[in-house]
Parts: sequence; structure tokens; C-alpha cells
Amino acid sequence: MSKIAVIGSGTMGNGIAHVFAQNGNKVNLVDISNDALEKGMATISKNLDRMVAKAKINENIKKATLNNISTHTSLINGITDVEMVIEAATENLEVKLNIFKDLDENCSPNTILATNTSSISITQIAAVTGRPDKVIGMHFMNPVPIIPLIEIIRGYNTSDSTTNTVMELSKRLGKNPVEVNDYPGFVANRILMPMINEAIETLYNGVAGVREIDTVMKLGMAHPMGPLELADFIGLDVCLSILHVMYDGFKNPKYAPSPLLINMVTAGKLGIKSGEGFYDYSESRKAEKVSSQFK
Repeated sequence: MSKIAVIGSGTMGNGIAHVFAQNGNKVNLVDISNDALEKGMATISKNLDRMVAKAKINENIKKATLNNISTHTSLINGITDVEMVIEAATENLEVKLNIFKDLDENCSPNTILATNTSSISITQIAAVTGRPDKVIGMHFMNPVPIIPLIEIIRGYNTSDSTTNTVMELSKRLGKNPVEVNDYPGFVANRILMPMINEAIETLYNGVAGVREIDTVMKLGMAHPMGPLELADFIGLDVCLSILHVMYDGFKNPKYAPSPLLINMVTAGKLGIKSGEGFYDYSESRKAEKVSSQFK
């Protein structure tokens, strides 16, 4: 595909735009404000600078990547003449359904509509469109330019043609696509989120402290990042949202979010994005425990 649109310029959206643009695709990056788009482009430029510094790419590739991206605050302008749209907005069902209704009404009938959702039903999203055969999930992992996995999620009506096209496209991006079926949490989060939630419960029950829990999982289970540190990295609000989707989908108490997670999100302690979660990410206390209650 030569031209795509990415809806949302946040962490996942700018990462997706970066990867497509670096691989020679023209990308329309769409968001509701110029401030959001400027922040997204600044992140892409910064990440490209890191790659140049590590000799993974040269300055010419950096310039070409940035030149391949154009920004738009108008959805209609941003999706004109694109062959594929990837939605990377907030993990909220109502928001996604409204976006897909607009995409369906304004995109070419042949345009594939993909969502980067980490847990919401592809079938449910596809049902608000007139092209459910062309709606698919592309669950990229954060940080998108680095992590090679993409979960490719088929909705109930997603066609073989759409699936095959997206699988091949993912490979051309240098990624490793894995096809999965449409159930809450898919594969990655169905396994990951109960583990993170159990780590939070272990902390909540006073079994051990933050660093102790993370150290056990890193040294004992060979995880590159402890579950509480990973939760901070993902965003505690995102973890909570995914657990809610899984609990509602399966009606199984094992997916019920920990009271501690609920309280932290309510208090605005969301992890790295807010500067404080299970660790403190302020300049003076980076990655320190935030409270004696976690010791």
C-alpha cells in the first residue's frame, strides 16, 4: 500500500505512523488538534534521532521518513484517497464506534479499516460499518518501532482477502504478524493483564513491595521488565480499561481489577504518563517507590 491514514497521534499512533513512513509509505497522521500533532511529530523525530545515533539508520532515511508524513486536523481531508486507515485513538468503545461510522461513510468502498485496539471486539466495531469484511485488528506493541509483534485479529466477518493483505503488509514493515481470533483481550492481553492484576493484588495484600515483586519476576522468570513497572509503562488507566473489557466479556471474577488499581487510576496515578504510578518518574525521584504503603 502506498498511502495510509493513522487516526490518533499519541504513543501508539505516532509509532505506527513512524513505522509505515520509514518503510516508504505516505502517511496522513490525523488528530483533533495541531498541538497533539506537533507533539506526535516531535516524538517521531526524537525516536529517529535515537536510531541515527545508534547507526540503525542514516540522516537521509530520517529525512525521508519525516517527509513521508503529513498532518491533518480534518478527518475528511486525512482519509482522502488512502488505501487503508489504522485507528489508534483512546481505548474507548464509544469513541471507536463513532470513528468507524465516520470512516465508513467517507472512505472509498475498497479502503481497509483497521483498529489498533488492545482488547475491544473487532466484530462489534465492524458491525457499525457497511464493510465488515474489510474491518480488522492490527494490535501493535509499544514501542512500535522496536517491538516486532503485531496481533492480527479477524472479526467474525473479516474476509480472507483482507486478512492476507494485512498479514503481508505487516511483513513488509519488518514485523512478525500473528493471526488470532476475536475474543476479549485476544492473546497478548488475555495472558498479560491477569498477570499484572495478580502482581497488583500481591502488593495490595502486603506479600511484598514493588521492587521485590518486580525483581522476582525479572530474575526468577527472565522477564525483561517487572509487571508493576510494565503496568506503569502501559498506563494504569489502559490496564484498567482492558480488564473491564475482559471481565465484561467473560463474566469471570479472575478478570476483576484489583481495588488498588481502581483507586490509583481514580487518584490520577497512571504511571509514566502522569509522572507517578507504582514508581515515581519525576525528575528528582525517577523510578522510585511513590509511597511507604508499597514498601
